[in-house]
Amino acid sequence: MGKVTGFKEFERQLPTKDTPEERLKNYKEFVHTYSEEELNTQAARCMNCGIPFCHSGCPLGNVIPEFNDAVYDGKWEEAFEILSSTNNFPEFTGRICPAPCESACVLGINRSPVAIEEIEKHIAEIAYQKGFAKAKPVAIKSGKSVAVIGSGPAGLAAAAQLIKAGHEVTVFERDDKPGGLLRYGIPDFKLDKWVIDRRIELMKQEGVVFRCNAEVGVNVPADELKAFDAIVLAGGSTIPRNLNIPGRELKGVYFAMEFLKQQNKRVGESAYQEEDILASNKNVLVIGGGDTGSDCVGTSNRHGAKTVTQFELMPKPPAQRTSAMPWPTYPMLLKNTTSHEEGCERFWSINTKAFLGDEHGNLKGALVVDLEWETDALGRPVKFAEVPGSEREIPCELALLAMGFLHPQHEGLLKQLGVSLDARGNVNAAEGSYKTTVDKVFVAGDMRRGQSLVVWAISEGRECARKVDEFLMGKSVLESKDSIASYA
Repeated sequence: MGKVTGFKEFERQLPTKDTPEERLKNYKEFVHTYSEEELNTQAARCMNCGIPFCHSGCPLGNVIPEFNDAVYDGKWEEAFEILSSTNNFPEFTGRICPAPCESACVLGINRSPVAIEEIEKHIAEIAYQKGFAKAKPVAIKSGKSVAVIGSGPAGLAAAAQLIKAGHEVTVFERDDKPGGLLRYGIPDFKLDKWVIDRRIELMKQEGVVFRCNAEVGVNVPADELKAFDAIVLAGGSTIPRNLNIPGRELKGVYFAMEFLKQQNKRVGESAYQEEDILASNKNVLVIGGGDTGSDCVGTSNRHGAKTVTQFELMPKPPAQRTSAMPWPTYPMLLKNTTSHEEGCERFWSINTKAFLGDEHGNLKGALVVDLEWETDALGRPVKFAEVPGSEREIPCELALLAMGFLHPQHEGLLKQLGVSLDARGNVNAAEGSYKTTVDKVFVAGDMRRGQSLVVWAISEGRECARKVDEFLMGKSVLESKDSIASYA
């Protein structure tokens, strides 16, 4: 424990940020770093609990009190060693994770929780600066080869672990650069792409081979994978939830990922064939209240939108925990993101009934109605009805559908491999084995569990890699998150 009385002496403090006016001028990250004293103070707030609930709150099982203690003592190499023992990519999660570990922090019962996510990011960045984050090629090879399909967080984590186990690893990516969702789904102002490139370079030095512009099942036959000793499917959940209402076909209505991916390609100077989707001088309607919707808000404001409005079908979440979301569960609370700070009018309990167009087929507005929700005994919404007399038209020339994802793409790879699907359309895998119904084919991440968090994708990739290693070698040299040695 860094400082016995630290949690009583110091308050939670997050790093400063550029002002909304400044950050709207570009697409760069805008969160500053702690000073050495501030970082020491925030690490000192960790209570080194006898039962650290933050461990179970983190899908990766990060050994949080131990790396906080190392940070407090200025032992940066030890802090990075502890952190990277459970997390392959702390530089990613330290930027874009919603930090379920902080929701489970014991200090959070009656005080603000420890700033675990920011401490994690600082450990990673200091490790790069000091040369602790470096490639570690394995000398002894297994002679086995693995194909990983998809280079998002699950695929990258699986590849990083499998190369560590001594296998030859080839990652197939259908886009022009590796990273998947990290590169083309998350805006640069949340995750600068040089952060991904830096990690990809280390993985290449360790021996991972990346084949880009290679969509298995399309321009790479699935039969080509038969040459590998094992296959990991990590293509993500990519089919977005649609809004099938009148006017959906109008020009100006797009899926959020069409908008965000094109923007990231524009910033990264990658080619794209589609017509430009721009929010410049338009009334923008974002349908969906989650992180993807928030990313659309921030990007639209950087385009110079006239107005930005965000709709959420569900009721407005509470600002504090209720009896339906007790500690240490992850609470569904009202979230005001940095994109919301930059300018956005938000509405809850509202439904879009139709998109309205002009005589040329262009979107000009939306027909909307307010909703009234019935709740159960715990206050959870269960059924809604339209509020009489609330139907109205609002102006919008660009509508972005950010309502989540249904399942992975079935056409191409999955059909050619012949894997079975579950009731939700995800790839079926035996419980705890990550193995599909097809011999030597495994699955990890959103392709298996459905739409989820980046941190869950990394966890899935790591655990799947261990099962693949067991399959290939009879016994795995990779540790599970439940067996990581304590650094206490």
